[in-house]
Amino acid sequence: MKRLIYNLGLLLLLCQVTFAQQLNLNEKLPMDPSVKVGKLKNGLTYYIRKNVEPKNRAQLRLVIKAGSILEDDDQRGLAHFMEHMDFNGTKNFPKNEMVNFLEKNGIQFGADLNAYTSFDETVYMLPVPTDTLAKLEKFMMVLSEWAAYATLDHAEIDKERGVVLEESRLRKGAQSRIQEKLLPVIFRGSIYAQRLPIGLDDIIQNAPYDAVKRFHKDWYRPNLQAVVAVGDFDPAQIEAMITKYFGGIQNPAKPKERVKYEVPLKGGTEAIVITDKEQPYNMVQLYYLQPEKKQITADNRRENIMTSLFNSMISQRLQELMQKADPPYQFGSSNYSSFLGNLDALTVFAVAKGADVEKALKTVLDENERVSKFGFTESELQRAKMQYKSGVEKQYKEKDKTDSESFVEELVGCFLNDVVMTNIEYDNQFINQHLEGIKLTEINALVKKLITKENRVLALIGSEKDKASLPTEAQLKGWLDNTGSKITAYVDEAVATSLVEKKPNPGKIVSENKIEEIGVTEIVFENGLKVNLKPTDFKNDEIKFRGTSWGGNSLYEDADFMNAAFSSMIASTSGNGNLKASQLTKFMSGKVAQVNASVGGTTEAISGSSSVKDFETALQMVYNRFTNNKLDPEAAKGALANQKDFLQNMEKTPTPEKVFNDSVQVVMGNGAYRAQPMTSERMTKVDPEKAMKIFSERFNNASDFEFTFVGNFDIEKIKPLLATYLGGLPGTQKKETFRDLNIVPPTGKVSKIVKKGTEDKARVLLTYSGKYAPNEAEELQIRALGDILNIKLTEKLREEESGVYSPFVGGSTNRVPMPRYMFRIGYGCSPANVEKLIAITLKEIEKIKANGAEAVDIEKFVSKQKLDFQTNLKNNDFWLGSLAAKYQNGDRVVTIPTEDKLLDLLTVESTKATANKYLSGEDFIRIVLLPEDK
Repeated sequence: MKRLIYNLGLLLLLCQVTFAQQLNLNEKLPMDPSVKVGKLKNGLTYYIRKNVEPKNRAQLRLVIKAGSILEDDDQRGLAHFMEHMDFNGTKNFPKNEMVNFLEKNGIQFGADLNAYTSFDETVYMLPVPTDTLAKLEKFMMVLSEWAAYATLDHAEIDKERGVVLEESRLRKGAQSRIQEKLLPVIFRGSIYAQRLPIGLDDIIQNAPYDAVKRFHKDWYRPNLQAVVAVGDFDPAQIEAMITKYFGGIQNPAKPKERVKYEVPLKGGTEAIVITDKEQPYNMVQLYYLQPEKKQITADNRRENIMTSLFNSMISQRLQELMQKADPPYQFGSSNYSSFLGNLDALTVFAVAKGADVEKALKTVLDENERVSKFGFTESELQRAKMQYKSGVEKQYKEKDKTDSESFVEELVGCFLNDVVMTNIEYDNQFINQHLEGIKLTEINALVKKLITKENRVLALIGSEKDKASLPTEAQLKGWLDNTGSKITAYVDEAVATSLVEKKPNPGKIVSENKIEEIGVTEIVFENGLKVNLKPTDFKNDEIKFRGTSWGGNSLYEDADFMNAAFSSMIASTSGNGNLKASQLTKFMSGKVAQVNASVGGTTEAISGSSSVKDFETALQMVYNRFTNNKLDPEAAKGALANQKDFLQNMEKTPTPEKVFNDSVQVVMGNGAYRAQPMTSERMTKVDPEKAMKIFSERFNNASDFEFTFVGNFDIEKIKPLLATYLGGLPGTQKKETFRDLNIVPPTGKVSKIVKKGTEDKARVLLTYSGKYAPNEAEELQIRALGDILNIKLTEKLREEESGVYSPFVGGSTNRVPMPRYMFRIGYGCSPANVEKLIAITLKEIEKIKANGAEAVDIEKFVSKQKLDFQTNLKNNDFWLGSLAAKYQNGDRVVTIPTEDKLLDLLTVESTKATANKYLSGEDFIRIVLLPEDK
C-alpha cells in the first residue's frame, strides 16, 4: 500500500513538473536569466551577461537610439559625422589619443574598434581584453566618453570633414545614383528617403560647428542610450563601473521628443523603372510591405518560426530552378524579414538573363502564386522543420561555447527593438514543444497573408543600354496580377536514403605517431593517405577538416586550362555521388555537414565541417568526391550559361571597378594567358564532360593526399570511419607536385593610368614584389611591416591629410609555386589628390627605410598579434589552418603554440632592414583609376 501511494505521488509530481514546464503561448517571452538588465536614474539602460568564450575577453557596446532620421534639415549627414568625431577627441582622450590608447592594448582601429550609424541608431563597438581589472575599467570609461564627453574641437571638426567626404566619395557611382531615385518610392514618401546616413556633401563640408554640437546635445543623452557588456568578467564589477562612469551624465533640461518615424502603408501598388549608364545587369525587386511583427509573446515566436519555415521552403523551390539547362534568371530569391522602421516585408528579387526581365519576374511570381494557390507539401514542411530544429539543437549543444559576440549583437537588438533575448534552453524547449504542432494548413494560410495585392512596391533597375527593350511601369504592374494562369501544383520528388550505395572495405593503418607536445596523432593508411588528428574541446559539436594534394590545374596545358579552371564548379553544380544538387539539398535536411572540393592553381583541396553526429555523412561526401563524380548535364549547362550571360552583361556595360580590376589582373599577371580576366568568349571553351574528367583525375589518387582533422572527437572512435572512407579510397602510391608556370608580376617600374567612370573619384594601387628566402621569421617581418605601414598611412593620409577614408596596406608571402612576397598599398581618393597622396606614401616608406618603424607602431602591432594569438590557441579554425599549412610546407608543427615568440624578433632595426630589403622600389607597380576625360 505504501508503495502504491508512493508511486501515485511520484506520478502526480511528474505531472505537475510537466505542466509547469509547458510553455504558454499567450505569455510574454522571458529574458535570458543570465542577463542582468538595469536602468540608472538618468534613464540609461544596461545589459550585462557573463560568458567565458573566449576566455579573458569581453564585447562592449554603446547603443544610442539616435541616427540620421533625427537630423534637422541643416544636419543631413551629421549623425554619422558625430560618430566620427567621437574618435577625434573626448574629455580624457584629446585628439587621437583614444585610438592610440586602444591600439597599444591590441584593439585595432577599423578591424576591432569601430562604430556605425544607421537611420534609427548609432552603435559603438569595443572588443576588449579582461585580464586586468584596471584596464577593463578604463575601457568602460571609453564607452562613457563616447556617450557624453566629445570635445568637438573646431580644428578636429574641420579635419574630419575631408575624411567623411572621402567616405562619401567611395559610395558614389551607379548604386548611389539609383538609390537616390529608388528610396523615395520604397520608403513611400516618408522622411527616411531624405535621411540617408551618409548625408549631403555640401552640409558635411560647410555645416557650422554649432550644427554638430546641437545634434550631440539633443540626442547623445542617457535616456536614449544603453551599455551592453558580455564577456569573461564579474557582472557585479561591470555594473559598478557602469554606475560610476555613466551615472553622472545628465539629460538636457528640456529634452527634444524622440519621434518614432514610420513608413506609411498606403495600399495599392507602386512601380518604378530606373536605368543607369554604369549599371551592367537588369534586376527586379518586389516588396510586399507588412506591419512589423515583433517577438513579444510566445505566440509571436511561433509565428516567426512559421515565416522561417516559409523562407526555407520557397528558397528551395527557387534554387531548384537554377538547376535547369536554361535557368529563367541569373538569381532569384523570396524572403520575409524585418524591413525598416515599423515594417516587415516579403522581398522578391530576381536578376534577369540579358534584358529578359519579363521571364525572370514572372518566374518568381509564378512560384509565389503556385504556393499561394496550391500550398507547400507535407514533405517540404518536414524537411524545413528538420533543418530548423537541427540549427537550434546545434546552438543548444554549444551553449557553453558560444562566442560573446553572438550574445552582444542580439542584446543590442533587444534595446533597439524593445524585445528580449531568450536563452537557448528556452529556445530548445520551445522547439520541442511547438515545432511539430505547426501544421501545413497554417503555413499555407500564412502564405496568403504574406502575398497580397496591397502595399506592393516593384522596382526595375536596369542598364541604360537595354532601356529600349525594358518594360514600362505600367507593364510591370500588369504582370504582377496576370501570372500563374498555367501553373500546376509542385511535385516533390522522393528523397534518397543514402549517399553511398555500398561501404568500401576499410583500409589498414600502417603507421601511427603521436606528437604529445601539441596533442596530434599522425596516421598513415595502406593506400598512402595520411591523416593528422587533433582532438579539441573548443566546441562541443564541431569537427573541421582539410585535405590537400599538390598539382592543381598547373599540370594541364593552356588548351585545357578553362576546363580545369571550371572543373570545381561543374562538380559542385552536379551534386555529390548519385545525388543531383537539388536532391543533395533535400537529403541533407536536418544534417549538419558540408564538404567543398576545389582544383586550384597548384593544389587540389577538399575541406568541410560537420556536427559530431553527422561526421560519417561528411566522410561519405568526401568518399564520393574521390570515387563517384557524375556529371549533371542540365545543371552544368545552366550554370555555364548563367556565367556567360553575367560576363556578357559586364562586357556590355563595364563598370569602373571592373575595368580597373581587369587592368590590375593583366598587369600583375604580366600578360600571361591564365592571368587574363575571364570573358564570355573564353567561357565557350569549357566542355562540361572534359571539366568533370579533369576534376575526377585530380581526386583519383588518395596516396597523394594529406588530411587534417580538428574538433570534438575521440580518435579511437573515429578510426573505423576514417579507415572506411579514407583508408578505403583507391591509391596508386604515387606522389605528384605542381608545375611552376612562371606567372609573376613584371620586373622594373611599371606605371599605368586607367580612365573609366564619370564620378569625381580615383583609386590608387601601389605594389612592391619579388623573391624571398622562405622561413617563418622572415614571413612575420614582411607581414608586420605591411601592418605597421597601414597604421602609419592611416595616421598620415587619413588623420593628418584628410585625404582618404580607409587606406589598406598588406605584406604577404607565398611559397608556391615559388617563394615570392608582395606589398599592396591601396586607397580611394579625389583625382586632384592622387599625386600628393602617392608622394606622402612614398615619403613614409623612405622614412622607415632610413630610420625603421616607430617603436609605438611596433608596440601596437605586437599587442594586437599577442591578443589574437591567445584567442586563436582555443580556436578550431586556427589549428586547422596552421596544421594544414605546416604539414603542406614541411614545417615543424610543434612550434605552433610558441609562434608568438617570433614577435620578440621585431625591432626598429629589423623593420628598417626589412623595408630596405623588400621596398627598394626596383620592382614597383603603380596603377591609378581616374574618371574619363570630359
